[in-house]
Amino acid sequence: MKMCFKCHHDKPLAEFYRHPRMADGHLNKCKTCARLDVRLNRARRDERYLAYDRERASRPERRAASAARLRRYREQYPDRDAAHHAVARALRQGALRKPETCLGCGQPRPVHAHHEDYREPLRVTWLCARCHRHHHSVRSYFGDRD
Repeated sequence: MKMCFKCHHDKPLAEFYRHPRMADGHLNKCKTCARLDVRLNRARRDERYLAYDRERASRPERRAASAARLRRYREQYPDRDAAHHAVARALRQGALRKPETCLGCGQPRPVHAHHEDYREPLRVTWLCARCHRHHHSVRSYFGDRD
């Protein structure tokens, strides 16, 4: 057991990140507090981190790794890839239109096409990135995800 210096709760050592320079080999703040600090730091310095992320993503080795990941995804899930292409084609041809607001939260945000069934590629729900992630995390939690 160890006490977190941020939240002052006693927690098992498994709740602390390993750190070789600490006397007991673990950081003095728990994983929950460490994650919260990282999230707050990123929010405070968002522009700096976004610029760094853009620069890092443009490096040749990162671009090659990204292309390889995309190739593997397309090979592993050809039905999903075909559905994504069908939606893009339908948007270009005017058969589908993106709404201005998310159907999940109703906020005026950029939306993604979410497929419940990839065998019906043009039957989509338009969700913002936040609602789309939430939808998949809830489905994943209950074991409904493909």
